[in-house]
Amino acid sequence: MTNEEQVTTSSMAVTEQEKIAKSVEFEILKVESLRALIFAIVITILTIAYFIVSYIYLSNVKYGDKLPIPHLIIELLLIVFSGFELLIWYFINQCLDKRKSVPTILRYIVAFVEISMPTLFIFIISQVVSIHALYLPPVFLYFIIIALSALSLNFAVCIFTGVIAALEYILLAWYLINFTETHENFYNLPPISIFIVHIVKSSMILTTGIITGIVTNKLKKVFLKSFQSISEKNHIMSMFGQHVSPAVMEKLLHQKNSTEGEVQNVCVMFLDIRNFTTFSESRTPQEVVAYLNSLFDFMIEIVNRNHGIINKFLGDGFMAVFGAPFSNGFDARNAVNASKEILQKLKEEIEAGNILPTRVGIGLHTGKAVTGNIGSSQRKEYTIIGDVVNLASRIESLNKQFNSQFLISDTVKEALGDIGIETVSLGKVAVKGRAEPVEIFKLA
Repeated sequence: MTNEEQVTTSSMAVTEQEKIAKSVEFEILKVESLRALIFAIVITILTIAYFIVSYIYLSNVKYGDKLPIPHLIIELLLIVFSGFELLIWYFINQCLDKRKSVPTILRYIVAFVEISMPTLFIFIISQVVSIHALYLPPVFLYFIIIALSALSLNFAVCIFTGVIAALEYILLAWYLINFTETHENFYNLPPISIFIVHIVKSSMILTTGIITGIVTNKLKKVFLKSFQSISEKNHIMSMFGQHVSPAVMEKLLHQKNSTEGEVQNVCVMFLDIRNFTTFSESRTPQEVVAYLNSLFDFMIEIVNRNHGIINKFLGDGFMAVFGAPFSNGFDARNAVNASKEILQKLKEEIEAGNILPTRVGIGLHTGKAVTGNIGSSQRKEYTIIGDVVNLASRIESLNKQFNSQFLISDTVKEALGDIGIETVSLGKVAVKGRAEPVEIFKLA
């Protein structure tokens, strides 16, 4: 491989990785959008519940006259936080709609605001119950919010959330221990002992953030690897699908690693473009390829639509198979229908001036064949092997002898049954490579 080819390959790999990273980022944004919406809904429900409870019960609490407004402040904060989450949800959805990235700084702002919510609640409650607020349920919100930060799949954001939570908690504990009057009688412990307890709790909060960050980082790597694997598989299927039919692609992708073929009854079609060599002599390679593509485009579509597959391209024609890898029980009928459609479509395209005047020959034969994924560990090919293939090819070549376009064998005629297709018997014809003559029928 030359240096230029290596650079090109490297550039393509980088571009593909960038696409994968971009796709992963938008998937993460979808999760963050859902997370913000859930947060907003939960906080709204808490606001309503707290509003009801506060007005029913707080008037009877002995602390109610000490600070008559903490419940109003908490309700206001809950409303603010709910509105903030709705705003973030709306902004993320706007970014998703416009396929834009969310600024990195926004993730840190959101993390700071969310992790500060329990700190503010604890501080407000402490105005009523002093240091006892450090032992009430709002403290557990730190752990919940840190855990939810994992949904961002961002190691730095998780660590940041854990650090801010630990720092805010320890500073709040220090303030309450040193500037309230209840700590002296709390379990009869000195302030320093109480502070050590909260240092341990703060360390646990920080540790939770670190562990969440590590796990998140690991999950993101696995997620990226899986996404890349899926992307590569889709790319391979896309490229592979250009060379074989979708039916064959599915068969090979799910086929067990086996060198053994499968015996099936198939109907083989050979199609040849007449006078192709003469045509090619006076055209450039680009013109020849464009000509072939204009023909094969509708021919392949017709074969696929009639439950057949293109097994091989033969330069100036192709070999198609009906009945492998899958059969609907009407293989010969499907092959005849496809052949008649191809001839009709070819006539229409010529009359419309879309392609140059072209004449083709088609030959069909049906019988047993060995089908399967045949080859070595380096390269395999889905192929059809058997006398049915050879005879179908010979029948197609007889079109030159009879100046026809569409010939079938007697076995195909028999397989068709009585379905109203007009055929003309050409009698038994000697076929090259066969001792016994074969009855041939002309359809066009």
